[in-house]
This record gives sequence, C-alpha cells and structure tokens, in this order.
Amino acid sequence: MKNEIQFEVFGDYALFTDPLTKIGGEKLSYSVPTYQALKGIVESIYWKPTILFVVDELRVMKPIQMESKGIRPIEYGGGNTLANYTYLKDVHYQVKAHFEFNYNRPEMEYDRNEGKHFNIMQRSLNAGGRRDIFLGARECQAYVEPCEFGHDKGFYDGQGSHHLGTMVHGFNYPDETGRDQFEVRLWSAVMEQGYLRFPRPEECTIVRPIKEMKAKSFDQDQVLSVEEMIREIGGE
Repeated sequence: MKNEIQFEVFGDYALFTDPLTKIGGEKLSYSVPTYQALKGIVESIYWKPTILFVVDELRVMKPIQMESKGIRPIEYGGGNTLANYTYLKDVHYQVKAHFEFNYNRPEMEYDRNEGKHFNIMQRSLNAGGRRDIFLGARECQAYVEPCEFGHDKGFYDGQGSHHLGTMVHGFNYPDETGRDQFEVRLWSAVMEQGYLRFPRPEECTIVRPIKEMKAKSFDQDQVLSVEEMIREIGGE
C-alpha cells in the first residue's frame, strides 16, 4: 500500500503511564503502549497537518518486564520530592500503521499527494525519524528501523489471549474530529499471541470530554508543500 508504514521500535525502558497512578506523584506503566503513544512515535518519524496516522496493529516481541526506580521529580512550587516510577524494561515492538488525508483541514488540499508523502515517510523511517523517538516519556529514548510486520519470532507466539483491562486508547483533537472539543478515549485491550489490534478512534465507544478547544489553523506560508520538500531533499 502507498500509505502504509511498518517498523520496529526498541529501547532500554518505556513508561506508558496509567493515569490512575499519577494522582500521588507515582507513575506505573501500562503493560503495552497505548494507541496514542504509538501514534506519537509514527508522527516523530514523519508528520504534516495534511495527513492523519491510524495505528493498525502492535506486536510485542519481548517478554513484558517491569523495573521500579526512585526518582526525584521537580515540584511546580520549587524543590523536589521522592517518587517511585515503574518502567517497562528492555522493550521491542513491531508496529503497522497507515496515513489518510485530514479532510477536516480543507486549507491543506494543495498538499494532498499520497505517493510523495509515502516516499518521504519511507526515507524518514530509513533515517531513524525526523525527530527524536521516545517510549512514553522523555527519559525513555528509543530507536526505529524498517521491518516486515509479523516477521521473526515473538515471545508471545502461541501463548493465547492476555486480557489487559481498560486502557486509555488516545485523545480526540478538534482538527481530527471537526468538533471544538478535546476528549479522551478508553477501550478494553486484549493481546492475542503477542498481537494487539487497535480499533479506529471513531470506533471507540467509551469517550469522555475534557474541555473545549479550537483547532489550530495552517496555511501555505507556514507549511512547505510535499512537492517542495521532495525538491529540497533531492528529487524523487
């Protein structure tokens, strides 16, 4: 497909924070990445306001392990405190996603060229992404490489279903939904033999409003067209 991206992402630590654990200053990671965290990784590889990324599947390649650390986070009122953060350790995932045009941004119609976006996206992936890659938190540096999704042996192959409970799926932003509302989505996650197949954002039935919000606007003076980007990086 001319809009699909397949890659592996790996790092020493990850922190996909369960929001229920943030109330007292502690942080506990979910067992697997959230949809929103993976979408952020894809957007760090390549992103423009013209397109929307949809994460299709995740494959967990290594066993789920956790490690707690004593952290001294800086407090907003000054000074610092002591907290325990529980990270995922030695993580390795395969991800499959694709992009679609964001029709809630009619001002970006001039930039809708699927083939050229695909070419730049693949070049960005081969270079390790256009921005730094993180696994849920700034201190969890990660790396991405192209891969064939489903290839190689995974730790959970043949191990049946793992019910992961209700998790945050992601956030609804006004420029993606067309509504002047910022919302959070939840879903019941089930990992099948190491694979996690995500519902599309509009298929999530548990959605809670957070606050009213307006979409940021872009124009041709702010965003380089994909044709100009192709010329700048050296042709097709």
